[in-house]
Amino acid sequence: QVQLVESGGGLAQAGDSLRLSCAASGRTFSSYRMGWFRQAPGKEREFVAGISWSGGTRMYADSVKGRFTISRDNAKNTVYLQMNSLKPEDTAVYYCAADANRGLPSTTVGTYDYWGRGTQVTVSS
Repeated sequence: QVQLVESGGGLAQAGDSLRLSCAASGRTFSSYRMGWFRQAPGKEREFVAGISWSGGTRMYADSVKGRFTISRDNAKNTVYLQMNSLKPEDTAVYYCAADANRGLPSTTVGTYDYWGRGTQVTVSS
């Protein structure tokens, strides 16, 4: 069982930066591939970024490529999402997700076994 707790969301202006953190419980964090997803009001949850268990492979949605960076610190059981050059369309609840799989990061919501409660990111123009 893994519990995930996101933090770091808040209000930002267009062009600003925020860093989200996701702290995971459990001794097997380093065996999990991790993902960040987001959900805006009235929209489906969508993939943002994913990272393999080792951190060696990272994937991004086209909409955030070049602006967002996912990373992980297995010693701290934490995964991060550095968000730069924020845009109003980045406004959403951001969720951290974990999957007990040592494969490549997955972009699919249904792949992930564990989810955090989310953190709100609001970007004004």
